[in-house]
Amino acid sequence: YNNCFKNGILPIKIKEENVIEISQYSKRKEEIEINLEKQKIFFGNKEISFELDEFKKKCLIEGLDDIALSMEKINQIDNFEKQINSQKPWILNNE
Repeated sequence: YNNCFKNGILPIKIKEENVIEISQYSKRKEEIEINLEKQKIFFGNKEISFELDEFKKKCLIEGLDDIALSMEKINQIDNFEKQINSQKPWILNNE
């Protein structure tokens, strides 16, 4: 999602030592769980918390893309267009 994620990637920050530990754990092909709502990574008996931008989290959890984000504001968009049309009708005239 263009406004939510850059190049479809959702970056999170964790300590380098945690990255190494998760990497080593993944080589054993064990299950790793990433819980976006709780902002935690679970593997083995370990748990790592991570920070995440709330807007990006909302986009991912709710499956919002640029169009869906715009549609959330459709009432405000409609009201703005009505106001412009009544005050400055030449702006929206497509002729």
